[in-house]
Amino acid sequence: MSDLAVSRWHEYQRRGGLLFVLSGPSGVGKDSLLKEFLRIAPNVRRVVTTTSRPPRNNECDGVDYWFVGVGDFRRMVEEGEFLEYAQVHGNLYGVRRKHVEEALEVGCDVILRIDVQGAATVKRWRPDAAVVFLIPPSMDELERRLRERGTESDEDITKRLLDARGELERIGEFDYVIVHDVVEEAARKLAAIVTAERCKIERRA
Repeated sequence: MSDLAVSRWHEYQRRGGLLFVLSGPSGVGKDSLLKEFLRIAPNVRRVVTTTSRPPRNNECDGVDYWFVGVGDFRRMVEEGEFLEYAQVHGNLYGVRRKHVEEALEVGCDVILRIDVQGAATVKRWRPDAAVVFLIPPSMDELERRLRERGTESDEDITKRLLDARGELERIGEFDYVIVHDVVEEAARKLAAIVTAERCKIERRA
């Protein structure tokens, strides 16, 4: 390898990590996919979202979400702590800017799990972010998964399905799409996307 090539490679190494965004309709299985993905790709760091909603059964603070009260969330908004935030299905969700920037600056590849409108906000902030859209095999399967969770009323499920149809119409805003049928297969596809992004010429040039 020439001295110039070596110099360019070291410069590439100093540029920091890559940013990935995983998004999709409520109930599509983003959490189960991320859990499997992080098992097979431990060198990617997940930055956990902050939310005002109460934890569901078996959810842990700092692992699934950072759970805060509505008042604390709004204070964080006023103090500019969030990279992006939104109200989704009556609850507030946001990604703290500091958590993302600190991880990227030390060279970690970072993945965010956020809603569709939040993904668009992140893409405006970091146009080089790779945004991935997770879709269900069918709307019937999405409804089955929502009902299986047992955390929403029939009215809530109807609204989430309606919202999902609108979100699916925005698929063209994303760089990649994965059909979430078998979780292990979907996780392998996400890992392949990470590898492909790392190998892009423009990332190294």
